Amino acid sequence: MPAQVHVPSLIARVGTASVLTFAVGTTMLTPGLVNEAEAAGHSTRALDIAASKKGAPYRWGATGPHRFDCSGLTLYSFKKAGKKLPRTAQQQYNKTRHISRSQRKRGDLVFFHAGRSVYHVGIYAGNGKMWHSPKTGAVVRLERIWSNNVWYGRVR
Repeated sequence: MPAQVHVPSLIARVGTASVLTFAVGTTMLTPGLVNEAEAAGHSTRALDIAASKKGAPYRWGATGPHRFDCSGLTLYSFKKAGKKLPRTAQQQYNKTRHISRSQRKRGDLVFFHAGRSVYHVGIYAGNGKMWHSPKTGAVVRLERIWSNNVWYGRVR
């Protein structure tokens, strides 16, 4: 049975600057880690939901459940996963935590831009691919990211 430690005594002994990560019993506690893990869970669920809509037709302004435009698919997927997003791709970009290409993970949002304006969004699926609802006449599909003019965002 692990020894019980009185946290204020522990902090006094190691100093407050050192106590960003500490053990309680056999569990490590790191501030912010729970939020990242929770965000990853929502993002993975949203990715699965988007993939389940494979073949759904594109319709401008549609937010599901049977037709989608690009931001309608991301809005729908994250809503079903328990997270709220604004309506448009630009608003969604403004709401996410911006991350680099090297930090991207499955379930992060992929934003296509021209200059500073975001015009398209999808959900990163890994291996340079994303789920998205591309344009009139097309359907929700998995597709390789075709441009370097993309930014990435993580839904919090």
